[in-house]
Formats: sequence, C-alpha cells, structure tokens
Amino acid sequence: MNRVTQNLVLTLLGCAVLRISAFSTTYLNYVKPGFRPFLIGAGAVLVVLGLIGLFQATRARATAAKEAAYEHPREHDRPAESEHGPGNSDGDTGGDGHDHAHGGPRVAWLLCLPVFAIFLIAPPALGSFAASRDDTPPPRDRTLGSFTPLPGTGAVEMTVGDFIGRAWDDDKKSLTGREVKLTGFVSPSKKKGQWYVTRMQIACCAADAFPLKVAVRGLQAPPADTWVEVTGTWIPQTFGKMTTGVIYPQLTGKSLTRVEAPDEQYE
Repeated sequence: MNRVTQNLVLTLLGCAVLRISAFSTTYLNYVKPGFRPFLIGAGAVLVVLGLIGLFQATRARATAAKEAAYEHPREHDRPAESEHGPGNSDGDTGGDGHDHAHGGPRVAWLLCLPVFAIFLIAPPALGSFAASRDDTPPPRDRTLGSFTPLPGTGAVEMTVGDFIGRAWDDDKKSLTGREVKLTGFVSPSKKKGQWYVTRMQIACCAADAFPLKVAVRGLQAPPADTWVEVTGTWIPQTFGKMTTGVIYPQLTGKSLTRVEAPDEQYE
C-alpha cells in the first residue's frame, strides 16, 4: 500500500469515528457516554493527519514526475538504436529504468472494509445473544441498609441493576409489595414459563459487558431483543437446597408495553 492509500485510509477512519461520535449517538453502542470528547478529538486528529499526509504524498508525486520529465531525453535527441534492437551493446533492455512494481498489493485495500462497515452497517449494541451466552453474576452491593426508601405509593421506575441490588441485598426488603417498572430487552430463558427483562452493563466499553437479568413470570414472552417496559411485583425467594448456576431475581408481571430502544442501551 503506497503513501496515498495509507493516508486515504487514515482519513476515512477519522471520518468514521467522527460520524459515530460527533454527528450521532452510535458510539453509545460501544463505549460509555463519557468517552465522547475523546472519540471526537481522536477522529479530528486522524482526519488532519490523513489530509496532511495526502497533501505531502501528492506533492511528492508531482515533484517526482517533473524531475523524471527533465531527466529523460527528448525522442529526437536519443541515439540511434543498434542493429540488435533497443538498448546498448551490453544487452541493456533500454527501459525507462523503472523495474520495480508500482503501488502495493491490491489486497491491502481490504483494510478499508472496517471503515466502510462503520459507515454502512454500524454494529448494534449487545443484545439477547450476548446475554444468553454469559452467566456471570452481576456485582453486588453488600452494604446492607444503603438503599433509600422507595418514593410514593404507585409503580416505581427503576433500573434493572437497582432492582437486582434491592432484591438480594436490601435488609429492609423495600421491594416487598411494591409495583416497579423495568425497561430492557427480552432475552429467552431455558426454564418454561419465564423470560428475562435484560440490560447490559459496562465499565468502559462493550468488551467488558455483562448481563443484568430479572426473570419475568406470568406474561407471554415477546420476541427476543424486543425492548419492553414491564410492570410487576417482586417475588421473594427462599433457598433450601444448594442450586447450581446463576439465580436471577424474579418478578410477577402485570403489564407489558413495547417501547423504542433508548440511545444509551447500557446501564
């Protein structure tokens, strides 16, 4: 890959980063919101460096072409060819001296595919497929009594992570008898009669994501990856025999509403 191509790819990569961070919220599919200024800055630097490189490479090519034109003699000033054909008596082929191949391998253009993928088909946020393949239990806040009382008397909107924390670690059992509203995407369960309302949680980027799940009972499961708002009440759980695998808190569903996926899909 020659210098022009390298700098062109660099410029396109910078434009792709700016497209998902400065001109849309697509970057939220991959990183936390706090990374936006860094992405915008990195994209701008890549574009500037790429344009400077393109300018320098183009100017170098033009200079080289002018020098080559002055170095090569005109057609009528060239010595007559010998009877042995073009070239000198030592068997030279009389070429223009450029025996090397111009440019790089065409396969190097495949480096542009990730850039075009971001422009045309930006990968979505992690969904039910990733959630079903990861049974890592979420981190728990074991500081008992650290949860604030739930406000009002009606259904309380809360995050899936807050619900899980209160279900397992709230010594005051503030969820008992209270209706809550949880928003997330649908992921299937291997157990009959239940499915999960799920949110993925990330520390910095999608690479470290893990699922937050609440098992929903009493409502028919919508298709996987459908975003829903579920209203229901917590099912207190008691554990007798030791069980294997990850146990998720449960919710008796009372109503379900399909909603649009939020811009920030991670908790």
